[in-house]
Amino acid sequence: MSDLKKGLNRNKFLKGLSLWLIIILVVMLFARLMRPQEYKEIGYSEFKSYLRSGQVVEALISEAMIKGEFRSETGEPVKFKTVPVEDPKLVEELEAYGVKYKGEVKRNWFSVILFNFGPILLFVFIWFMLIRSMQSGGKQAMSFGRSRAKLTDQSKQRVTFADVAGVDEAKEELQEIIAFLKEPKKFQKLGGKIPKGVLLYGVPGSGKTLLAKAVAGEAGVPFFGASGSEFVEMFVGVGASRVRDLFNQGKKSAPCLLFIDELDAVGRHRFAGIGGGHDEREQTLNQLLVEMDGFDTKEGVILIAATNRPDVLDPALLRPGRFDRHIMVPNPDLKGREEILKVHTRNIKLGPDVDLKVIARRTPGFVGSDIANLVNEAALLAAREDKKAVEIKEFEEAIDRVIAGPQRKSRMISEREKKIIAYHEAGHALVAKLIPGTDPIHKVSIIPRGPALGYTLQLPLEDKYLSTKTEIIDKLTVFLGGRASEELTFNELTTGAENDLQQATEIAHKMICEYGMSDKLGPLTLRKKETEIFLGRDFTKEKAYSEKTAQIIDEEVKKIVEDCRDRAKDLLKKNKAKLDRLAKALIEKEILAGEEVEKILKHGEEVSASEKKNRTKDTTKKSGE
Repeated sequence: MSDLKKGLNRNKFLKGLSLWLIIILVVMLFARLMRPQEYKEIGYSEFKSYLRSGQVVEALISEAMIKGEFRSETGEPVKFKTVPVEDPKLVEELEAYGVKYKGEVKRNWFSVILFNFGPILLFVFIWFMLIRSMQSGGKQAMSFGRSRAKLTDQSKQRVTFADVAGVDEAKEELQEIIAFLKEPKKFQKLGGKIPKGVLLYGVPGSGKTLLAKAVAGEAGVPFFGASGSEFVEMFVGVGASRVRDLFNQGKKSAPCLLFIDELDAVGRHRFAGIGGGHDEREQTLNQLLVEMDGFDTKEGVILIAATNRPDVLDPALLRPGRFDRHIMVPNPDLKGREEILKVHTRNIKLGPDVDLKVIARRTPGFVGSDIANLVNEAALLAAREDKKAVEIKEFEEAIDRVIAGPQRKSRMISEREKKIIAYHEAGHALVAKLIPGTDPIHKVSIIPRGPALGYTLQLPLEDKYLSTKTEIIDKLTVFLGGRASEELTFNELTTGAENDLQQATEIAHKMICEYGMSDKLGPLTLRKKETEIFLGRDFTKEKAYSEKTAQIIDEEVKKIVEDCRDRAKDLLKKNKAKLDRLAKALIEKEILAGEEVEKILKHGEEVSASEKKNRTKDTTKKSGE
């Protein structure tokens, strides 16, 4: 196929070159014909006779030629040229008969060619550039309303369901689309209609675009991909024209898949407070609605779109008959993360200590793009140290990089600040260990990483989809354990707990306003979930509660946060010796794994038990004496 394209391009080039050569020759011939009258060649004796009779008007004298003009017997001017002979008195005679004359310097062949053909070549060049710019401008003008959708070459970069993992339910939903594209008559026999449009929605990086490409790869049909922003231009009507062209391309290449990424760029609610009712974006959306309602799936064209903001899409776009099927692409669970890791580590040499199940458990909340970045970071770290395989150590460091950012080893921290950070992180870790049912401690560090001066990493044993009120309260208590530890140890407050307080306040606010976990307000939802503000819709809505209710909300949020802070402080007071041991170990080692934290706390209990035993023996001995 590529050789055929090259041959066609070569023939096209040769045709264009031959056409321009013909044009240049025609122009040169025309220029030659349009030249002024040629010089009449006369002998030198004839020239002298004209000169002596006073007929010569002017002369141009050079070493090889004398050119000029004389008057004929009828008075008409005649151009002449003659070859000169040695004549020392010629200038005197020219002056005597009042002839205007001047000399000419001998030119080389290059200057002669340039003088004769230069103006012609310059004219041809300017004309050529002018025509070319007009043609390119015409092409741009003609292609301005053409769709910018790119046709993916399935032979070079074919994506199949083997490359997509962790979204098994979404793949099952799309199997029907693939079956229709492969064998449409099977569905048409029974009178069934395949969905015209499929909307994939989910968080960024969950694999929506990859899924759409995999559908085209499995079905073996052309895949036209475009971004929603490519349809919207500053010129009115261009977006609508591109939408029409996209569907026309699809009909010509049927059966095929049309894919629009980031649909919310063009499919937002109409008349949403931005512009009038006839702005360019709305005209583009209207054209998309018309095209989706007009084309028939019997032609074998299916539209797939992806977005992470389904809440802002126009309802007319989501109704049956347009986007008939809505498929959620969720965050992968534990098993899904393990499958995604297998996909991304296919071409990476892993060390014998790498267990993908363990890595999957340590990456809760990661989506496909996060895991791809994690594997790449681990491979880069191993390559930097000239290792032959990627080991678990690199994966651990990569997880910390993705979650908290790279280490800031160059940051100098004073001993006092290091001690405060150590007690802060020890407070988080100890409260998490003392409260039963909380997620296990995986790592505690006081090495600055990203914006954080230290961090305590907890990893759940399994994916959770529901949280009880008790679990949320326990989580808040762990968040506030760092602040409580600082107060208890130094009797002073620092700015280190800023992020903890922010998260605690947000969670407490959600408990009251969204989860209905307030005794005073009862089971009410007092605000919508936190989403980005949508102009023209969210600003027009009134507050869902009164000022008195707002005051109760503030009081309830404050009460929850303060109760959790007091609970954390009380736990740390009762276990102050453990807190000191944990903080001291952090200052010495800077990083403690979960197993090390367990040993430090358990060792302290054994020591305290033996001390009690010894004290009991001493007391008995003294009483016996």
